[in-house]
This record gives sequence, structure tokens and C-alpha cells, in this order.
Amino acid sequence: MLKSFARRRRGHGRLPDEPCLSDGDQTFIRRVVTAFMTRHGVPGASVALTDQGRLVYVEGFGVTDPATNALVTPGHLFRIASVSKPITAVTIFRLIELGELRLGDIVFGSSGILGNRFGTQPYHQGVDQITVQHLLEHSSGWAQSQDPMFEHLELSQRQLIDRMLDTELLTHAPGSTFEYLNFGYCLLGRIIEALTGLPYEDAVRRYVLAPCGITEMYLAGDSLAERRNNEVVYVQQGAVSPYDIRISRMDSHGGWIASPTELMRFLVRVDGFPTKPDLLSPDSIATMCTPSTAVGAGGYAKGWATNAVGNRWHLGDLPGTASVMVRTSGGKGWAVLVNSRNDAELDTMRIDLDNLMWTIVGHISTWPPVDLF
Repeated sequence: MLKSFARRRRGHGRLPDEPCLSDGDQTFIRRVVTAFMTRHGVPGASVALTDQGRLVYVEGFGVTDPATNALVTPGHLFRIASVSKPITAVTIFRLIELGELRLGDIVFGSSGILGNRFGTQPYHQGVDQITVQHLLEHSSGWAQSQDPMFEHLELSQRQLIDRMLDTELLTHAPGSTFEYLNFGYCLLGRIIEALTGLPYEDAVRRYVLAPCGITEMYLAGDSLAERRNNEVVYVQQGAVSPYDIRISRMDSHGGWIASPTELMRFLVRVDGFPTKPDLLSPDSIATMCTPSTAVGAGGYAKGWATNAVGNRWHLGDLPGTASVMVRTSGGKGWAVLVNSRNDAELDTMRIDLDNLMWTIVGHISTWPPVDLF
């Protein structure tokens, strides 16, 4: 089964000479993934799995669009939602290594990276104390309840930033308290643009995606008509349509589309293992994955959730899509992308998505030496 998928990946990778996962393991994976899809009303899913830096399994499940019943293949693209955040974080660290900025650099004000180009001066108290590190760690001082990224859909990205700076007082002192805030990663995208002189997408492509050999990742379009030819259709399960959320405005915090294989090309180049050359130095990776000291961070570092045993990951979801990307301390990695979100049981779906591949990896006893990259 895997050999047929390897042939369809448009020149990426090679046909394996050694056996892939056993038929029994592949049957188990299909059963577990299909059960997850059935439970949460997901029409289509795609999975990629690595072991010690090698891509050992990639598979599509279900359909790209219930209206056409076209089958999901490993090459199909999905919105990855907040799994975009590690990509933005790695881009920031690439720029740090190039000497373009430091974690402690101020963002706003006359001495800030973004200066006074957004909002009206003088800024509210504390805004001129927000640093790059605070944005990466979700400790800027704005509360999650103030996050504007799903509101005011009539505003451009710039207008939204202006409005946030002008109308929202900080709830906490910068650096003191963790509150998950998409808006912070929106600002990181603008920092990347200011420092590189490039649109966010072009900068990420130059500094991160191209060095990883990634060619099939893009920023999403808002409407069904704007979807790419090899992009799935997102199926609504709640009150909000997947095509009414201004995802193009979410670029640096939730706007990328990718296949799981391309996400694995990224992951194995920032995992800190010697199996594939990393884009960042060991010191940069260690800093990026060091948990925040802000109250309530719970192991969140800089664009990555972490735990005490050394696992790193990020979950993401939007109306019509859900995603997860994981790097384990034992050298495994995976990404799972789906084209619908169970809004009625969202917390349960997130838990099940997180547990899905742990169940699968725990079942596999023999890992093949094949590398499908």
C-alpha cells in the first residue's frame, strides 16, 4: 500500500527497498483512525509518521469532499490552524541566529522593532514593555478574552492591530502571566516582515521552508473558490462556516495549509536529533523549547507545548479543520490533519486527536528501516 503512495508523491522520496510497516500494523492504524473519524464526523484525514528522522508511513483516509467522494491522498493539503505557530517561532529563531533581533527586544515604541507604525501614541501603559519573548510565550499582557483574531472581520490586518492597540488595555504586566493569544503571533508575523522586508509568507519560505526542501505549503485562502487544486474541502459542523473566518488574516498564527509529509519535513529539521541536519543550533532549539516562567504557562515554551519527559507538540483547530504535530523524546514524530471539527464536543475531539497516534505508536513493535522522504 505504501509503495503506491510513494509513487504518487510527484518525485518526493523514492520507492522503498525494505519492507514498510506490516500489514497488521497498517490494518490497526486504519481501524483506529477510522474510529476517530466516525466518532467526530470527520470526512477526511491524513497521517504521516516518522521514526528516527525517517518517514515510515503516510496515508490518506476518507474523502476530500463529501459532495464528490474524492479520496484523500497523502499529497492533499489541509489548513493546519495553530500548528502554524511553531513555523513562525522557528522563523523568529532563524532571524535571531542571523543577528537581526534578540528575544528581549522591545516590540512597540520609539525603540521597538515595530516602532510607532501601528496604533495611536502614546500607547497604553505597559505596551512599550512587550518583548519578542513575551509574544512567543503568550505573556504579552493581553488576556485571551481580548484576542481579536476572530472578530471585526471587516477590518484588514493592519486595521485590526491598530484597533487592538488603541482600545484594549493590558490585563497583566508583560511577562507575568500566560494567556494563549493568537494576536501575539499575528504581531510576530509583522516583526518578520519588518526585519526581512518581505511579506510573511515569502520570508518563511526563504528562511525555513526552502532549507527544509518544502515546496507544497502555502497560506490559505478565505473562500471555497480560493482553495488550491489539491486542497481538501472543509466541512462545517457548528454555527460558523469554515469559509467565513478570514483565515488569510491569521497568517502567522493559523494560516498555513500543508500535507502531513511536508510538516514532517519541517519537524525533523528542528527536532534536536542528529538524524537530519537541524536548521537551528542546539542552543537555539534548547531556548525555543524551554518552558515559559509566566504564571499558568503549564509547559508552553516559545511556539511549542512541552512536558517534563521532553516531548514537544502543537495542536490546532478552526471551524472545519483540526491538526496536531508531535515530536517525542524517543525519536518519533507525526502529524494528523482532518477536514472537519466537532464543535459540539470540541474538548473531547482535541483529547482524542492528541491520543490518536500515541495509541498507534504504542501498538507498533517493529519499525522499518525505510525512509519515504
